[in-house]
This record gives sequence, C-alpha cells and structure tokens, in this order.
Amino acid sequence: MSFGLTDFGKSLRRLAVVAVFALGACSGHQELPGVGEAEAGSEPLYKIGPGDSLQIFVWRNPDLGISVPVRPDGRISVPLLEDIVAAGKTATDLSREIEGKLGEYIQDPLVTVIITGFIGNYTEQVRIVGQATNPQAIPYRAKMTLLDAMISVGGLAEFAAGNRATLVRRVGGEQKQYRLRIADLIKDGDISANADLLPGDVIIIPESVF
Repeated sequence: MSFGLTDFGKSLRRLAVVAVFALGACSGHQELPGVGEAEAGSEPLYKIGPGDSLQIFVWRNPDLGISVPVRPDGRISVPLLEDIVAAGKTATDLSREIEGKLGEYIQDPLVTVIITGFIGNYTEQVRIVGQATNPQAIPYRAKMTLLDAMISVGGLAEFAAGNRATLVRRVGGEQKQYRLRIADLIKDGDISANADLLPGDVIIIPESVF
C-alpha cells in the first residue's frame, strides 16, 4: 500500500488540529462552574428580538390591541403608532414606551405587552455549532443548562469529540473560553459535567480526529 503526499498532508493537518486543541486545553480555557455553582444573581430578563410575536392589549381601548410580529429591522407598527423599536427591550419597557406615545391620543393609556412567540436577539440565544446532530441557535430559557441545550439539538453527532468542546462567553466585555465534557454528560451520565448557560453563549463541538 502506498502512502502519497496527499495522505501525508492530511495526516499533518490532523496532527495540527490535535495540537491546537491540546494547547487550548492547557491554556486559555477554564472549567465552567456546575449547575447551581455560579454566583447567585437574578435571572436576566428576556429581551424582544426580530421574529418574536407580540400581543398588545390597551385597557378600555380594544380597537388599539393587536397581534404583531417584530420585523427584521426590530420594529413594530400598532394602531396610531408606526415604526416603534421593539428589539432589545423587555415587554415591560415596551409597554411603558407605547403608553407614553399613546398618551398623545388617549387619556391615561394602560398597555400590556405579552410575548407569544420567542426567537430573540442573537445576544439572547444560545448557539451550538459543529458536531451536534442538529446544530442551531436556540432561544435562551431561564435556568437553561448544557444538558437542556444538547437535548434541543439532538445530542452529539456520530464523530463528535464531545469532551473537547468549548463554550465561548463574554464576561465583563471580555471573551472567555471554558472546557466542556459533553460526552461524559450525555454518554456516561456524569451529571457533574452539566453547567448553567447564559444568553449569548456559543458552544463549539469539534470533530474527532481519529
């Protein structure tokens, strides 16, 4: 059996990938706290994003109520008001803004905004890329864990290197990387490998080299 230059090049590339991940495992990566081990704090409030669906109620003025999607530009239009920026705001924030604008037309408006369909801004999503069965961006849910996210994407693909996965997270304006042991969590049931997730987290699952 011959071993050509093409095969040799492929072997070198594979070795380079192994070296990169080995280096990352030794430096620049931290252990992600397990479930419940992170510092206590209030859950982040959901912020509206393009593609979300909103139900808007105006007390004593049912004709002003409407069900409306958030446009790709992040804006909505409601009766009497056009092009209101909804993206990046909580439902409460948007309610108060609409009240202020409607106050020019009706007396003491009372507005309630209910989010009925969730997609969210990119900063509110958890993105799983690489060797997942169905890699995708999923809306963040309160108290979401790594296990929840992996269930949403169907688990690991056949050739995934789950224990070499990385979570990328912005902390205090700085991008940090954390080691993940997804294979231990899913295949071996090691619950200590589970971890809390936050909006904006990116999970990168590499392919097994061998």
